[in-house]
Amino acid sequence: MTKPPYSIAGAVSLAALILYVLTLAPTTQFWDASEYITAAHSLGIPHPPANPFFVIVAHVWGLLPLGAEYARRINLLAAVTSAASAGLWFLIGERWLRTIVVPDRWRRLAAAAGAWVGATMFTVWNQSVVNEKVYTLSVLSIALVLWLTLRWADQPAETRRDHLLLVIVYLLALSATNQLMGLLVAPAVLAYILMTDPGTLLRPKLLAAAALVAVVGLSVNLYIPIRAALDPYLNQGDAWTWTNLRDVLNREQFGKPSVFDNPMYPPGAENPGRSVVLIGQQFLNYWQYVTWQFGRDWPGTVQRVLAVFFLGLGLVGVRRHWLADRRSALAMTALVVTLSAALVFYLNFKWGYSQPYTGLEHEVRERDYFFVASFAAWGVWVGMGLAAIAQALVARAPQRSWRFAAPVFLIALIPLFGNRLTASRSGETVARDYARDVLNSVDPYALIITTGDNDTFPLWHAQEVEGVRRDVNVMVLSLARTNWYLDQLQRRRPVPFAGAPLPTTTWMSRYYLNGPADSLPTYILLDRAATGAIGPIQVTIDPRALGRPYLDRSDLAVLQIIKDQLGRRPIYFSSSTAGIPDALGLGPYLVNEGLVRRLMPALVTASETIRPVEGRGFVNVARLRTLAFDVYRGGEAAARPRPRGWVDLPSQNSLFGYVLMYDTLAAALREREPALATRATLLRDAILANTSYRLPRGDD
Repeated sequence: MTKPPYSIAGAVSLAALILYVLTLAPTTQFWDASEYITAAHSLGIPHPPANPFFVIVAHVWGLLPLGAEYARRINLLAAVTSAASAGLWFLIGERWLRTIVVPDRWRRLAAAAGAWVGATMFTVWNQSVVNEKVYTLSVLSIALVLWLTLRWADQPAETRRDHLLLVIVYLLALSATNQLMGLLVAPAVLAYILMTDPGTLLRPKLLAAAALVAVVGLSVNLYIPIRAALDPYLNQGDAWTWTNLRDVLNREQFGKPSVFDNPMYPPGAENPGRSVVLIGQQFLNYWQYVTWQFGRDWPGTVQRVLAVFFLGLGLVGVRRHWLADRRSALAMTALVVTLSAALVFYLNFKWGYSQPYTGLEHEVRERDYFFVASFAAWGVWVGMGLAAIAQALVARAPQRSWRFAAPVFLIALIPLFGNRLTASRSGETVARDYARDVLNSVDPYALIITTGDNDTFPLWHAQEVEGVRRDVNVMVLSLARTNWYLDQLQRRRPVPFAGAPLPTTTWMSRYYLNGPADSLPTYILLDRAATGAIGPIQVTIDPRALGRPYLDRSDLAVLQIIKDQLGRRPIYFSSSTAGIPDALGLGPYLVNEGLVRRLMPALVTASETIRPVEGRGFVNVARLRTLAFDVYRGGEAAARPRPRGWVDLPSQNSLFGYVLMYDTLAAALREREPALATRATLLRDAILANTSYRLPRGDD
């Protein structure tokens, strides 16, 4: 058995790692990056399925003395795991090319070209420079398991041992505790075994040993209830009971639809079911993501042409692979089909965020990261396709050597040049700066009410990882519909703030104090407008303003907190909550203070510092000016010129808080301080230039 070229694989990994480090995110980013970095730092529990293996690995990695900001260290973990995957894809491609390309030098060049294409595709590269998800670790486990399967199959039948199969089973089980994506390599492994030695699957001793090592691998999930019982800073699902643990592992919080349901309708008898048209639209969404992979920096037409071109190269590789080695070709086909078509069918997503369909709910963001392994694996076949084309050129001119065909492999550099701007996250600090700005906007021991991921996860990161304003409580409405989250909000005590006495009361005086009997109802029907006192204030709640004929648990929790604490402890709404507090009848009691709105215990009236601004309500101009120009750093970061604008359009709403703030400030200062008003306008316009939004003509 020929020794694999591990040194060259190491060089491929090193090249990918250098690229990733040069374009690495310097700190946390939007979406799940802040949550997972926070979970790693606190040995906590992120959202279901909790990903315990990742949390443990990332926590240990974060302890390494790499001399950088903690978030950057965890981002480096994504870069290292992805770069290691590139080396494994090289080894896999090189092994399969042995029956296609005889000269070592050119076979290895072809394999390296394929691995490089896989490593520089947009989604692979973009996910490798920030630890936004756990998928780079999953891709590494997929590539490693496939490589070990090849090594097992390459052993002579008379000396073949089962220990590698047991390692493979263990890795599959272990990767399942990171994310179920790691199991998607199983059909390829099964195909390899069936084509190599099917009797292996009938040996009782091996099956028993495999079951045992699988249980050992899956035992990492015990981390969840053990750690949940200790109540770390991040403890999603509070899964220290069997019921909660089951719900976390099954992702009950997200209500994944059946593969037979239409995900844009509620489950049940009235669900219209998943139609052929919808399935076609879901596959078109996957194709949309494919078109991004090879030239995301360039116009859409160029992206689509490149996608067809690299698809064709891969199909040339597929054909050559099947002609050369049906066993490995079957395994690779099983892997690619599982990672793409089967995954599209299983995930059953709503319409993609940027798909041009109207009338029903779309996904809240792009989901290309779910398919990152399929893109990386496709690079192997692209390398084979390049080898087949080069070989054909040599065959047509026998008097010429492989050197004549060498320029063919330069094609592998196209994704590097086509994605260098959009895949990079170098210098991007807005998420970190935004979190610091929001937390530094409020008084000691305040409550900040937020809506979802991008206005909440960075705050968690700032508090837990950076130690910024841990005296503040953050209440996210998307989780406030659950009992476990409101229970945590009640029992968590703030960290002392220098110079301010520690509060002695919880946020609600009645609910979530002793047990389930204290929980708020799931909802209360509201069939018409209702007026009443909520603590010191009088509100009118109209179901038409709410957009629904009921108050849900998160609404009830907010109202109960206002009733019990308004006037005693500061309560703020993040600017990202938009019209939510107004829909609850709180508009007349809100004062704009930068990235937050303060809830007052009495009707707001104009004064020397608080003035009405058209379209913005009441604004504390003096405080807004101080925050905007002396405290906040995120506005300048958001205004930094970006050659491709704000790449992740679903998260650009996070920039609009600054846009609104500077626009409000410009309007408020136009008469009294025109120089500062002009500065605010310039910052507003610079931020807007990075987004897809444009002000109407004539708006200055």
